[in-house]
Amino acid sequence: MAFRTGEPTVKRGRQLYRADERPAVVFYGSTPLYRRLDTPGSVGRDIRVVADNLRALGYDIGSQPAPGTVVRQQASAGAPAPVTPGPGQGETTPPAGPSSASDGGAGQGTDASQEGAPSPGPSQSTVKEGDGVLTTSLMSAIKRWQKAVGVDQTGILDVSDVVVTKSAVRVSDVLAQPGDEASGDLMTVTATTKSVTVPVESLDMGSIKSGQQVTVVLPDRTTVSGKVAAISTIVQGEQGESGSTGQTKTNVTVSLDDPRSARQIDSAPVQAQFQGESKKDVLAVPVGALLAVREGGYAVRLSGGGLVPVDTGMFAQGLVEISGRGVSEGMKVETTA
Repeated sequence: MAFRTGEPTVKRGRQLYRADERPAVVFYGSTPLYRRLDTPGSVGRDIRVVADNLRALGYDIGSQPAPGTVVRQQASAGAPAPVTPGPGQGETTPPAGPSSASDGGAGQGTDASQEGAPSPGPSQSTVKEGDGVLTTSLMSAIKRWQKAVGVDQTGILDVSDVVVTKSAVRVSDVLAQPGDEASGDLMTVTATTKSVTVPVESLDMGSIKSGQQVTVVLPDRTTVSGKVAAISTIVQGEQGESGSTGQTKTNVTVSLDDPRSARQIDSAPVQAQFQGESKKDVLAVPVGALLAVREGGYAVRLSGGGLVPVDTGMFAQGLVEISGRGVSEGMKVETTA
């Protein structure tokens, strides 16, 4: 297979790469194409992705059957016929065509054995919330889109024709070269928005909150304002002789208020300064001095061995504010090394 990449930043409807001179185009959504879309009347969330994207690109896809509609798959191109449950029946027989009309009198239907009556066969699906239906109108829109991207106008989509992403993506690394087999890893893509990921010690997490203002210092020493967009915890599990010895790491994602200020930077070490609160005239001890008590809450152990219950306040730089009866300035407490 011949392989060729597309643009560095790829939006909806644009080519991400080409394989055998056939483009793979970006569609936005959460469900990737997982099958060949070639059967009129097919139902699924992957079809909804196709319908939504073609509509967003300006193509007339016609109307889509509403949730609850029963749709009959067809072996050949044609509009999927809705089937409505009849009284006391699981389903009704589709109306007979002109060749099977019968003057059977009032209240009589067409006999199933009559010449020209539809034979039992096509499978049926009920449209659920979030589903799309491969209607004739949608397949016609696919043909018009295929003409625009320069491929055969079949109205059929293969899995490799579309790459579904949540939004526009940026090609961060190309793993294949022109002429390589397109059967392995081709590239890595990332979101187009600029963000900063900061590993944070667990002892400092008490002073960091979502939405908190952050100042990011870039490599050229200029500063950019931002805010805490997400706080994620990663648990790395390891098994030792005494059981699990997994470690917990915390990453803080900072979004920049003006992403254009870092548009020339792909990846670089930066500094993040978190804007926190400050308190004066408080008593503080190392966080390692806190002991969880069975009844709930915390205590500190005095150097003489006695436990003193404490209320905790602000956490910052490995220290924690404490208060309570028995807490006094200058008292000495035990702490972890």
